[in-house]
Amino acid sequence: MITRCPVCGTAFRVQRAQLAARGGKVRCGKCAAVFDGVAGLVEEGGERLALEPSPQLGLFDPSRRGPQPAPAADAPLPEFMAELDAPRRSSWLWGLLALLAALALAAQAGHRYRSELAAYLPAAREPLEAACRLIGCAVQLPRRADLMSIDSSELQADPRRQGIIVLSAVIRNRARFAQDYPALELTLTDDAERPVLRRVLAPRDYLEGSPAARLVSQGIAGGSEAALRVYLDSSRSPATGYRLYLFYPS
Repeated sequence: MITRCPVCGTAFRVQRAQLAARGGKVRCGKCAAVFDGVAGLVEEGGERLALEPSPQLGLFDPSRRGPQPAPAADAPLPEFMAELDAPRRSSWLWGLLALLAALALAAQAGHRYRSELAAYLPAAREPLEAACRLIGCAVQLPRRADLMSIDSSELQADPRRQGIIVLSAVIRNRARFAQDYPALELTLTDDAERPVLRRVLAPRDYLEGSPAARLVSQGIAGGSEAALRVYLDSSRSPATGYRLYLFYPS
């Protein structure tokens, strides 16, 4: 059978097996165009055709391929195959970096919340304190102001001393763990509720002389309360009202 390339018009002699190998698709050995060899079949007895051999047609006929040499046992891999190992090394490196980043993040979180961890997990206090000794920090009692409240407070004049006022208050720890004593800000106001005197009371100020002063390092136990009484001199700042709130210094 003879087929003609529709691009360059070159005619080739083909076998039926060649056309069946790839559904009739063949490549022209002259212009390298791929065309339908079945559709390009021509009658052999019509016009005289200049037939040319087409080595490309043999690519579609496995029976015409010669024997392929066996690869050498110690032949090096081609470069494009050797590069396949690079992604494995990169994946291993990225995995190691991700692990180190996770450990650093866990250490940072442990340092930031060391007081809470020691309160929730008493067994972790000793390792945390050992780690803090290495980096120069301390494991203090937790300071969650949102879990502390002033249940009651009262400001009265001392009947025995002129110009002395007495502040009484009850601080409640609503957390399940012990917390540090907070600082208190007392603001004395006049009739128009304008501040005339403001003072910050540290735990050592309002616990001085009370039985709780000896236990200040233990803080306020979880779910318990602490009563306080403070005497202040207000002779230079006559006041008719007050405001009181608690906080933890930053």
